[in-house]
Amino acid sequence: MSNPSLIPVILAGGKGERFWPLSRKHRPKQFLSLDGSGKSLLQATAERLLEVAEGWENLWVVTAAHLADGVREQLPDLPEANLLVEPEGRDTAPAVAWSTLEIARRYGNDAVVGFFPADHWIADQATFQATLTAAAELAAKEAAIVTLGITPTYPSTGYGYIQQGAEAGYYGANPAANGASFPAYRVDRFTEKPDRETAEQFLATGKFSWNSGMFVFRAGVTLDELLTYAPEILGPIEEKGVAAYADLPKKSIDYALMEKTQQAYVLPVAFGWDDLGDWNAIERLLKGDNPNVELARHVGLDTQGALFYATDNDDVIVTIGLEDTVIVRDGKVTLIVKKDRTQEIKNVLKELQADPNLKHLL
Repeated sequence: MSNPSLIPVILAGGKGERFWPLSRKHRPKQFLSLDGSGKSLLQATAERLLEVAEGWENLWVVTAAHLADGVREQLPDLPEANLLVEPEGRDTAPAVAWSTLEIARRYGNDAVVGFFPADHWIADQATFQATLTAAAELAAKEAAIVTLGITPTYPSTGYGYIQQGAEAGYYGANPAANGASFPAYRVDRFTEKPDRETAEQFLATGKFSWNSGMFVFRAGVTLDELLTYAPEILGPIEEKGVAAYADLPKKSIDYALMEKTQQAYVLPVAFGWDDLGDWNAIERLLKGDNPNVELARHVGLDTQGALFYATDNDDVIVTIGLEDTVIVRDGKVTLIVKKDRTQEIKNVLKELQADPNLKHLL
């Protein structure tokens, strides 16, 4: 089997709790169409990775057991052998370790692998493709774990940041910059979500990127690094395969590896990106000249800065005197929340979980 320049793996096991009530246990965020395109986030992610994968036979997806049938339904052309089903969620480090092991077995240790969350929105497909080409070029040349760092557009307190260190050469060709190459840098450090003042200081230096959660590397390089920094994850999976999951620690790949490895590189990029973290992201994508974003039939008086979403086209939402509010109708559930408190949806879900009469709404 010939190797494509990059073998993409889609991480599709997330819950997307902050998009409740639209996002539920068996219908998580990545299965939803949130931008009005009619394609789910998972389908859009697969579509933009197909070209670099050179077809479905080289595209992989890792997901949770209760979502596997949903993935099969949404991506009917995905080969069954390329769908890795985790019996239980253990965060991203075990998912990356298992996927990388399986890809190394099929394609060899020099295969260049890329990991991509299933629920991101990307505007400029051409620059995205060019970025992947540059990252794959760097990963093939160096013992590099390359993170795609998003050039910040505002001092976000909701993202992790990557500080760039020494320049590490130029790779690929950026169509957004008249074909100029992308500069790559060694990573000085990863920083968790900062406060507002710190975020503003980061932006002022021009040396920080948002951590996109997308990264590219040679399989053998990362397996060696996992053996060094996360043997408690790699060892059991190597020995037992998926049967090891029940005893694995729950760790993100950032915590297990990226914050510890000396082989981290960052490729700062700008292709229009959003991680669609909560309902406010929909407003960022779709806000036009209207006072509100309406993905539902809405009749309102003195209502502005609001977002409306309904799954049933026959539903009508009527408002009077509302500002900066999100209203979502799905079946028999209606969510009404101030836009600056959408992060707290997860707290409400804990209350639903604790009530036997309401658990079915999760």
